[in-house]
Amino acid sequence: MKKKWYFIAPAAILGILLFLAIGGEAVMYLWNWLLPALLGWHPITFWQALGILALCRILFGGHGWHRGGRRNFRHRMQERCGNMTPEEREKFREVVRARWGSTPSTPV
Repeated sequence: MKKKWYFIAPAAILGILLFLAIGGEAVMYLWNWLLPALLGWHPITFWQALGILALCRILFGGHGWHRGGRRNFRHRMQERCGNMTPEEREKFREVVRARWGSTPSTPV
């Protein structure tokens, strides 16, 4: 198991550095190609491009904590409700209705 880490750790560090280099260059080239010509903004440096990349990751990319998002929630709820008896399921629905103020849905 420890031998595996000797190969994974350097590969992960190299991958991160490669992502930063390629991502920073891509942001810098796209910014310097589009925005000065379209909006008259100033060109940026590589380090400023890395800052923009980090800012976009923080604002729009999340932190990797909520993988799957809505699909994962639906899967967990289906799994949880699938293991309930009909009485437990009805009790759960009542609690949700009381908490969120929803009315029972009518079958179509």
